[in-house]
Amino acid sequence: MRAIWKGAVTFGLVNVPIKLYSATEDHDVPLHQVHDEDGGRIRYKRVCELDGEEVAYQHIDRAYDDGERTVVLTKDDFAALPAEANREIEVVEFVPSDQIDPIMLDRTYYLEPDSKSPKAYVLLRRTLEETDRTAIVKFALRQRTRLAAMRVRDEVLVMQTLLWADEVREAAFPSLDGSVNVSDKELAMSGQLVASYEADFAPEEYEDEYQVQLRQLIDAKIEQGDALDTSETFGEQEEKGDAEVIDLMEALRRSVGGSKAGAKGASDESAPAKRSGSAKSPATKSAPKKSAAKAPATEKAPAKKKAPAKKAAPAKKAAAKSSSPQRKTG
Repeated sequence: MRAIWKGAVTFGLVNVPIKLYSATEDHDVPLHQVHDEDGGRIRYKRVCELDGEEVAYQHIDRAYDDGERTVVLTKDDFAALPAEANREIEVVEFVPSDQIDPIMLDRTYYLEPDSKSPKAYVLLRRTLEETDRTAIVKFALRQRTRLAAMRVRDEVLVMQTLLWADEVREAAFPSLDGSVNVSDKELAMSGQLVASYEADFAPEEYEDEYQVQLRQLIDAKIEQGDALDTSETFGEQEEKGDAEVIDLMEALRRSVGGSKAGAKGASDESAPAKRSGSAKSPATKSAPKKSAAKAPATEKAPAKKKAPAKKAAPAKKAAAKSSSPQRKTG
């Protein structure tokens, strides 16, 4: 696992340096959209509505619009917010564990000690175990102030972010307002039914049947030869997409991870700078297309014998493209 955030848990005068890890992951089979006629990958572009140009991720800011005015917020604006710059997970209170409604639980993270001696970490863990309490904490992560519940799971501190009170909708259903009579006999029979299903919960005994069947369907299509060879046709597009994802992850890492101390921190700052330069590769790759479009105009001006050869080159590419669908269907 890779740490997504570094900071410290603080309660009273105790300071516990920690690393934050995502405790869960998605097991769904990754799918994407394709054209039903030729299997071509469907991609979405970030296009500016004013000039119609595609915009690279590093040139995208966020904004607030109240219907009349738009306020643009840059990455530097977010970085300057006091809450975002604070790297502390502050314990605000210790509450009985049964007082936390499960409906408020959101994302789960593991906390790992980030110091030579884990004594402070173990102290906090033992305190939560022996008092049978859950720590309510506040911290800032990814441009949001968050409330979370910290508890112990398998000798590790676990932090579960909580929804804010105004984010939980009220369940108001008129159909439940009237009184409903349930007889003692009906209640007793219902209790017997529950007793017949009683068992200890073992999550590893359950599986996602839909994902299993989906994987079997994909494997069967591959065995039958019902698959397109897109390794060459879409190889260049895949590389662009992968580079963009890497750039996105790098931007997130820089925004939430911070820099390491000392000379190593300086080298980390220079490394993302180089990557940010390479992040422009999708934009620079599209730039030659524009220059290639202007090439015929420059070819018409000089009347040279080599001009027909250059014009024949696009015809070959067109022929190659026209033959590629036949290769796919074959």
